[in-house]
Amino acid sequence: MNFSWMAWTLPTALFFITILLLLICMAVWEYVSPGGNPRVGILRFETTRGDRLFVSLLGSAFIHLGWLGLVGPGLWWALALSVVYAIGVFRFV
Repeated sequence: MNFSWMAWTLPTALFFITILLLLICMAVWEYVSPGGNPRVGILRFETTRGDRLFVSLLGSAFIHLGWLGLVGPGLWWALALSVVYAIGVFRFV
């Protein structure tokens, strides 16, 4: 297969591998403990583990885009901020 149309650099590959691993981990977690552990958090509506994963991935994308627009291409601090954000989402949302 010719993937020359996309910039398959190491960070790009790690990004997609990380999302794949997150989805696999969530599938295994759901298989071991079905039901998604729904709860009502600070958003005041019921969310499951999958909902919280989606919100954390979406928020992380916006954090990275905002970082690129306001600070520049050094994304390590944006990654750290995204991890803290994801932990907060899974804890409080």
